[in-house]
Amino acid sequence: MTKYNITAIIPAFNEEHNIVDVLKSVDFCDEVILVDSNSTDNTVELAKPYFTKLLTRNYEHSASQKNWAIPQAKHEWILLVDADERVTPALKEEILNLYPTLDTADYVGYWIGRRNFFMGKQVRYSGWKNDKVIRLFKKSKCKYKDKHVHSEIIADGPVGKLENRFLHYKYVSMDHHVKKLQRYADLQAKDFDKKVGKITAYHIVIKPMWGFFKHFFVQKGFLDGFVGFTIAYLRSYMIFMRYVKLWLLRRGIK
Repeated sequence: MTKYNITAIIPAFNEEHNIVDVLKSVDFCDEVILVDSNSTDNTVELAKPYFTKLLTRNYEHSASQKNWAIPQAKHEWILLVDADERVTPALKEEILNLYPTLDTADYVGYWIGRRNFFMGKQVRYSGWKNDKVIRLFKKSKCKYKDKHVHSEIIADGPVGKLENRFLHYKYVSMDHHVKKLQRYADLQAKDFDKKVGKITAYHIVIKPMWGFFKHFFVQKGFLDGFVGFTIAYLRSYMIFMRYVKLWLLRRGIK
């Protein structure tokens, strides 16, 4: 198989259920870096046949982990794929067709959309319809914004958009997902501490209610049925927990 001068970066922590499939989906890249946050399961062992470099570092937050790994890539062009994402054959073909002009085009990066799956169903609404991320980019021109949760690329130049999408499998189990939301709430509390004043009923009542209403009604989550209702409810829960965690953080309580 022809390998192309692109570095794939795969951040992972305890992703034994995902790691082989995601690494297989980037097998066209010349360099494949697994960035492991000291997994305690079989992630690294299962991944060994598929990566060319292993980087290990204690997890601080997603942006920090990725910004640490990106400069260690051998190639200028980076394809960053989370462990719960997959490069489809159509997306791979589009990237390879683009490859000969990557260095001569004006773009320093490309948005890639995501087809999201949750609880065994593709989610077509619920605020995820137009989900996209910058994941193919020049390492010398792009970096992640320094924030704890949902950080996006800061690009020093114009950004294009690819037509094909990642597959994104957001759901492992309900327990796993709720724990993930609780972890996000912990991290978001740190981001929000600098920009939120006194916590009031607006934060712990109105904002969670609006979060549910927005996802289920405004963004048509009801068209996703019970899955859409669950997403809206969990979104409301995470917003509530964000401010609970912030309240605790300010009082030094765990």
